Amino acid sequence: MKKYLLLLVLFTIGFAMPSQARRNQGYWFMESVVDEYGDTIAMVHILPVYKYNRPIDMRRYQRLVNAVKKVYPIAQKAREEMNRMEDEMCRLPTKADQKKFVREIEKRITAEYTPVLKKMTRFEGRVLVKLIDRETEYTAYQIVKDFRGGFVAGFWQGIAKLFGHNLKSEYDKDGDDRMIEQVIIYYEAGLL
Repeated sequence: MKKYLLLLVLFTIGFAMPSQARRNQGYWFMESVVDEYGDTIAMVHILPVYKYNRPIDMRRYQRLVNAVKKVYPIAQKAREEMNRMEDEMCRLPTKADQKKFVREIEKRITAEYTPVLKKMTRFEGRVLVKLIDRETEYTAYQIVKDFRGGFVAGFWQGIAKLFGHNLKSEYDKDGDDRMIEQVIIYYEAGLL
């Protein structure tokens, strides 16, 4: 008798839960009404599953995870800012107005991000340059060249080379930057 009572209680609790959307581990379960008679169909949306090899050196992998966690939001903001800048640059009629606009944006970005960038390590800087290329589809060198000119871009490339960086480095998600891509997928999925 107790067994049947327990089953009845569990059955009742199952129907009392909201049937619009229940999140289970690994997939979303939803019900939707199909026709006017109230017939429903269960729709299961399976979340993507990624399989990667286990990293060989866990210290280096953890260092990469920490770097991506720190600089990925900055790269995303850079993408948004660049999109806004490109839209605004197309609206400005003269080169003088465009130069003035770029100077104002440069001052604002410098004031906002200089304290953050000063606290970064060289490794985090390299990851940031790669992620900026991933997010904007332009290398850091191309961005500086487009907005400030070739001479300024060459100057900053020279400074970067002195410190072991390369502003012209491109993001290769299937090659050298495979681990960065893995960390980003885990980060976006909320697994880190």
